[in-house]
Amino acid sequence: MKTLWYDFRHALCMGLMVPVLLMPTLLRLFGGPGEMPEFSAPEEGFDGSVSVTLAGGEVQSLEEYLTCVLLGEMPGDFPEEALKAQAVAARTYTRKAMTTGRKHEGALCTDSFCCQAYRTPEEYLRQGGTRENLDRVREAVGATDGLVLTYEGDYIEATFFSCSGGRTEDAAEVWGVDYPYLRATDSPGEEWASSYRDTTLYSRQELEESLGITLSGEASGWLGTLERTRGGGVKTLVLGDRVFSGTELREKLRLRSTAFTAEPEGTGLRFETQGYGHRVGLSQCGANAMAREGADFREILAHYYPGTRVESEPIGKSVEN
Repeated sequence: MKTLWYDFRHALCMGLMVPVLLMPTLLRLFGGPGEMPEFSAPEEGFDGSVSVTLAGGEVQSLEEYLTCVLLGEMPGDFPEEALKAQAVAARTYTRKAMTTGRKHEGALCTDSFCCQAYRTPEEYLRQGGTRENLDRVREAVGATDGLVLTYEGDYIEATFFSCSGGRTEDAAEVWGVDYPYLRATDSPGEEWASSYRDTTLYSRQELEESLGITLSGEASGWLGTLERTRGGGVKTLVLGDRVFSGTELREKLRLRSTAFTAEPEGTGLRFETQGYGHRVGLSQCGANAMAREGADFREILAHYYPGTRVESEPIGKSVEN
């Protein structure tokens, strides 16, 4: 996941916040099989027996690495159960990447657009974080020691993002790969987040340059047929004389999400988005809302990753959901 990352994330999810692309990109969903590394679990817990290698060569304990990930991914003053849910998702993502070897030959980088956000405790404190919230993050990692999410006996693709705008998206609609536990689901209670809605106005010239098209006539005639996904995102939209996918428009126009509307305004188009990120898997703002309503981390994970199980490492040691 960056130097100013916490400030952005905290601003977004606390209602002032600008936010997270979280991140998991197409790279998170592809890769060949790799060998399961050998490990032994000491009495004090499984996490301490696993080492994570960063892309630059630095080696950390899994617990230390996950603490840095949570400091980069989620504000430390989020509810305890939301922090725990994020810890389990981040641990699962990490173990999946390590065992398949598809990420940097089993290592993980600190680029949020490739792997996961990463912020050291020193950076966190230097940039305004409190020791109390640092301790809360460490406690969330420790309280979920060794817990991962599985589906049919394997680690899941534990994707997560900032804000859904009210409903998450099917993985197949974003990456073209179907996962039974990454399906569109309601995510209520996010309206307080500043990233819940965003508006951007594009001129004719900006649209033509960004999309490689030629627009003629009045702006009211530029928009054609719109098709939406089950998650409320744009599946396809006719703009000018071309059909664009929602993911293509989001990338080329730098929109916050594919859940958007487009309307003529003056000599251009106004795009209004809901949510921030790819909208697949765990919504961090949604986890916040669920935790504030009394849900525990298992309930949060079951909601955003339906059909999965919380298990203890080594995989196969079940933990009741």
